[in-house]
Amino acid sequence: MLPTEQLTELLTRAGPILALAPMQDVTDLPFMKLMTRYGGADLYYTEYFRVHPDSCLEKPILRSVDENPTGRPVIAQMIGNDIPSLVRSAKELMQHPVAAIDLNLGCPAPVVYKKCAGGGLLREPERIDRILGALREAVTIRFTVKTRIGFDDERVFDELLPTFARHHIDLLTVHGRTVLQMYRDGVRYDLIGHAAAFMNCPVLANGNIASAEDAARLVKETKVRGLMIGRGAIRNPWLFDQIRAHNKGEPVVMPTGRQVLAYLHDLYETVTEPGPEHSQVNKLKKYLNFIGVGVEPTGQFLHGMRRATTRAGLFALCTEYLDHGEPMPLVPFGSSPVVACAA
Repeated sequence: MLPTEQLTELLTRAGPILALAPMQDVTDLPFMKLMTRYGGADLYYTEYFRVHPDSCLEKPILRSVDENPTGRPVIAQMIGNDIPSLVRSAKELMQHPVAAIDLNLGCPAPVVYKKCAGGGLLREPERIDRILGALREAVTIRFTVKTRIGFDDERVFDELLPTFARHHIDLLTVHGRTVLQMYRDGVRYDLIGHAAAFMNCPVLANGNIASAEDAARLVKETKVRGLMIGRGAIRNPWLFDQIRAHNKGEPVVMPTGRQVLAYLHDLYETVTEPGPEHSQVNKLKKYLNFIGVGVEPTGQFLHGMRRATTRAGLFALCTEYLDHGEPMPLVPFGSSPVVACAA
């Protein structure tokens, strides 16, 4: 089955769609393969392709499309603001086995938004309108958008939604924070629900989904078509299967500490490349910053992890905290349950 056909089948079947979020320098080919071993998502997004007048499709990112190991559809995401370049890149990507083309309107990295790309475009709704018009005309497969609710003020969201609808996008993912909010608390699930009611295409909710209970509550209260999960999947790669079990009324199985420890060893082997050990250790620390908040509540694990300099030292610490058979929810300590009407 072609990727476009897989996506069509996914969008028309019953049950919430579960997507792995595009995370730059994270959701590459090896990481997608790793997630699949732990249950995996229904839908995957690439890291963003940087698009500008002199750009070409980055080969490492393209591998996650051409060598897709998941068995599920992959959507190619672009980031940029130059219309001819975006159109050119979209046409080039359609020569590869992509299920859809996605435009990033949400990246909150200052190096990105200061160039008026990603979330920076949310300051210029009229420019977004022109970009969407050009891409909708050029893209002959499904065309999707991932957005935040605004740059520094969510009131622009009411202006964006009619623009998205007018250009007949095929899927909208909404991260319920502003760009300047980054990843802080206060996700506007109510605005995600508003988007789901307003749009004539499926809407995915994104932001702070950490458990199967969170997922079920969010789908029920916002009426979204599905969920996009990023940091929660890094912390808990079993999460997609836990959500599926909960939706079927089956017991939600939590990993034991030893299973989490085994996952960290898998993660180390997956994300590190040949080279100095300290570079490999630092690479894993990037992931452990997300995982550690669900390991123990005092912050001691995170403190010790950040001071580790060798693989042996790092995994000695991980073994100290995880060499046990107790179930681990892997939900951030001190986090609040998802509430759709949160303001």
